[in-house]
Amino acid sequence: MVKVGERDMEFTRLEYLIHDKIDDLHQKTVLILGLGGVGGYTVEALARSGIGHLILVDYDEVDITNINRQVIATTKTIGKKKVDAWKDRINEISPSCQVTTMLEKITDENIEILFSLKVDFIVDACDTIPVKCKLIQFCLEKKIPLISSMGTANKLDPTKLEIIDIRKTSYDPIAKIIRNYVKKEHLKGKIPVVCSTEPSKKLDGKLGTIVTVPAVCGFLLAHYVLSFFLKENQK
Repeated sequence: MVKVGERDMEFTRLEYLIHDKIDDLHQKTVLILGLGGVGGYTVEALARSGIGHLILVDYDEVDITNINRQVIATTKTIGKKKVDAWKDRINEISPSCQVTTMLEKITDENIEILFSLKVDFIVDACDTIPVKCKLIQFCLEKKIPLISSMGTANKLDPTKLEIIDIRKTSYDPIAKIIRNYVKKEHLKGKIPVVCSTEPSKKLDGKLGTIVTVPAVCGFLLAHYVLSFFLKENQK
């Protein structure tokens, strides 16, 4: 347990790098949609970086098949709702972090509920392409900063991941669909995504995953969020 007077000691090494900007991070609210292999590592990084309020959105439970790639998945958490397991973990990492959970399956029809709370940034780490498309459109309309993850399955090389505008992506079939949607809807504005330039392995319809790819993808999403906040406060 954090003792009185030691509230920020867990962030001392970070404070050496960013100084009083740690106080700015304490004031930020980030919503993460999807707590799987990618989103989980984003949550882990943001919780360990002093973000003051995390809104976690997922409807699923931890499954034994998640153990190879999801940081929250252990033999002790199997069967627990991911939002609940993550709330417990964040409370152990940073008790001062406020955690709001939404046990909800987000679709392109109920996506408006994500905007019921005030947020400073949204991270899209979900797997549903129509939701990704609508979320990008709504965030552009509402002027809410967003970054979205593209596909990480059937890939082996995390060094091929990069942060790039959706319009400049290649190789990724998810990105192609979203690019077409952006073009069709005439969406304007910056749309950053984390995408791999590695062609997907052909596995006869199966989805294979090695932990290093979704983990690095999740950390790149968190990196973009933190960089956005730190640059924002330098203006």
